[in-house]
Amino acid sequence: MEQPTQPTHKLLSWLPNLNREIWILAAGQLLLFIGQGFTLVYASIFFVNQLGFSPTQVGLALASSGLSGMVGRFFAGNAIDSRLGRRGTLLLAAVISALACFSLAFAETFFLLIVGNLLLGLGLSLYWPATLAVTADLTTSENRSEAFALTQLSNNLGLGLGALLAGQYIAMDGSYRALFITKGLIYLLFGGVIFGAIAETRQTHTTLVKLAKNWMRTLRDRQFVTFLMANVFFATFGAQLSSSLPLYLANFVPGGDAQIGFSEQLISYLFFWHALLKIVCQLPITRWAKRINHVSILLIVLILWAVGFLFFWITGVVSVNALAPALVGFSMVGLAEILYGPAASSLVGEMSPSDQRGIYFSLESECWAVGFLVGPALGGWALDHPATGGANLWLALVSSTGLAGAILLYLRQQMLTVGAAETQA
Repeated sequence: MEQPTQPTHKLLSWLPNLNREIWILAAGQLLLFIGQGFTLVYASIFFVNQLGFSPTQVGLALASSGLSGMVGRFFAGNAIDSRLGRRGTLLLAAVISALACFSLAFAETFFLLIVGNLLLGLGLSLYWPATLAVTADLTTSENRSEAFALTQLSNNLGLGLGALLAGQYIAMDGSYRALFITKGLIYLLFGGVIFGAIAETRQTHTTLVKLAKNWMRTLRDRQFVTFLMANVFFATFGAQLSSSLPLYLANFVPGGDAQIGFSEQLISYLFFWHALLKIVCQLPITRWAKRINHVSILLIVLILWAVGFLFFWITGVVSVNALAPALVGFSMVGLAEILYGPAASSLVGEMSPSDQRGIYFSLESECWAVGFLVGPALGGWALDHPATGGANLWLALVSSTGLAGAILLYLRQQMLTVGAAETQA
């Protein structure tokens, strides 16, 4: 493994000491997530308010990406550890995701809306496990958290810039379709970065027979399976940010700046603040959190999510000055995401043997497929039934954090028991 590149300039000495390939991958991800930010906030608004689909239809279409993602992640677990490898899987992900964006740009029917989301779910299901596996391959336990934090920083910076630029473009009567087309072109450009600058990091070629044994061995890892159960909750929470929350802010906030809800421009400012907070605080908070074990950090993350959801609920019930609770909600969720990414990914990296890393990260990513299958569908249904759902969606999510917390406490007890047994041995 190439030695980390130590920053030489004093002004850059605060940057993490990481391999050159990690920095190149981070730059590619920055580019990729600028494109992602173009549509992340505005997709549901575009499909409902301009194309005339119902919130339930859009929720089902977004959920379909979770369905294809579930299938794709099982393929990714095999591909990453076998002949296709990390690099080949990333290239395939870029091409499929670009095709998805072009399909969504011209989605006039519910069928095309479903097809585009199916392709997008498949592309992302290949992208995430491969990226995490490459990062884990090129790091050690000492600098892994900061490497994942850098990945998170690139993603957040890209999302924030993309959402802000798209918001200003839409405010000037720009075309939603052009945003999807631009996003597709950026996916192809990201593929070019991977092709030209990232080498294959897989150390051994795993045979099909060994792959089957590795799957069974991974599924018998009781601590990892417990983590996966809790991780589904985090994924379901995250899915609400790109599916239910933008539409909720646009159509269900009586104290907003528009006739009903917040304007698209103000929503873009809220998401930019959410991203800016993560950009500024990601590396300092990650370094501070290195002294705390990963499971304890995840418990803190749950508390922050619960507070954020509570303030989103307040946003929808106050008749004036709804911006203030919305800002608090976005801030709490931003802090939660800052802590979650490095802690969860580092925990999986430490649990996984190097020849099973693709499988471990594909199953971790599988949680996000389940979250994006369940989350948008439930959120869309809740917003379609304001009498029983609506703002109450956020109270239901607050309640669910208690169950996730109980699972994490059980995981911490499992790890303490295993640690004590190993010490005695």
